[in-house]
Amino acid sequence: MRVLIVGSGGVGESTAAIAKRRDPRGELFETMVMADHDLARAQAASSRLGDEKRFPAEQVDASNVDAVVALCRKYDAEMLCSFLPVEFNPFTLQAALKARVHHMDASTTLSVPHPTDPFNQSGKVLGEDELALGAEFEKIGKLALMGFGVEPGMADWYCRYAADHFFDEIDEIGVRDGANLEIPGFKGISFGFSIWMTIEECTNPAVVWERDRGFYTVPPLSDPEPFYLPEGIGWVECAHVEHEEVVHIGSFEKLLKGVKKATFKYALGDEFIQAMDVFTSLNLHSLQPVNVKGVQVRPRDLVEAAAPDPNEIGKRYVGQTCGGTWVKGRKGGVEREIYLYQVADNQESVALYGTQGVVAQTAFPGVIALELLATGKLQGYRDNPAAGVFPAQAFSCDDFVALQKEYGFPGGVLEMDSDYKRMRDRGALLAPLQGGAA
Repeated sequence: MRVLIVGSGGVGESTAAIAKRRDPRGELFETMVMADHDLARAQAASSRLGDEKRFPAEQVDASNVDAVVALCRKYDAEMLCSFLPVEFNPFTLQAALKARVHHMDASTTLSVPHPTDPFNQSGKVLGEDELALGAEFEKIGKLALMGFGVEPGMADWYCRYAADHFFDEIDEIGVRDGANLEIPGFKGISFGFSIWMTIEECTNPAVVWERDRGFYTVPPLSDPEPFYLPEGIGWVECAHVEHEEVVHIGSFEKLLKGVKKATFKYALGDEFIQAMDVFTSLNLHSLQPVNVKGVQVRPRDLVEAAAPDPNEIGKRYVGQTCGGTWVKGRKGGVEREIYLYQVADNQESVALYGTQGVVAQTAFPGVIALELLATGKLQGYRDNPAAGVFPAQAFSCDDFVALQKEYGFPGGVLEMDSDYKRMRDRGALLAPLQGGAA
């Protein structure tokens, strides 16, 4: 497969590094073009990958659709991967349509809050504009794989896996994310992932879905609750954050055994939440330009430029990050709760891929999806066509799960009971995800 990666930052470089480790001779991933608006960054990524012929560097302005199309044609690309700030997704989606290639992103198109009641009613939800392009991708016979990172992405695969193997009926699905990452001796706030997107998620109204109510919103970082994360991380406090999985579950609920509710909650820590409060109180989260000594600057862009680079400071983290999907329902008439998860150790990721754990964890599901597509194993469910716009849960999940361990990112299952503490004390019920029923 010939792939054009637009955005050679952490996720883009991690994608290529994981693909190279999986396929060192290029038999599966023949070419991965490292493109970026900053040619020096693309060249640095290409150089670190150690094969500038297989991973050539290119400069491109992603907002210039024709320029992206020209790169697709120059390299005869079959897949366009957009690993950019999500405000560029509309441009890369149009480029993929014009070049007649597949498209994949790690985050979907942006939401637009309700104009008068943003903290109760949903406006335009995440990915709505992307889903609307389904008929256009069907016409060209190509797929747009929406949100194929870890969250969204792996978490969506796990929604499907839980429905297929662990439940007869599902009441609620909640994606839960947290970590015990720290930088020894560092004082202050650091971003472990895209600064721009983290501020977007943590200051926008958070979306919730219920079968009887549809999509609605709640205040960001509201309704905190304790949640137990496995493999030594322990108890964290998770709160509502805007995220795509909720939209994917609500939009594709027919595949998920009658699910009635979907949420996303993230454990950020008291210091980070306080920082978000400061940002919003000072309007530093805003995308409305302000005049700074005669120069128009968006406050959020200023924060992103001034804060430590997540790709670099993230390499100093010690600890683990966990992403996963919590599901509650019934199997054989018996109530059950499970948490399907993946834990990445930051220092191991730095040693193996040269990138920090959060971005490596974000990159691996997309590389698996590329392999499944290249080998003809990315199979849709029931009447789903082989073209259109779909999240991960719309595809057969067993092949994805089977490849996790081979890629070095094994998954796990935590079976929960009503007393988390008692279960933790007996060591929890950890087991690797397998392809069969449970």
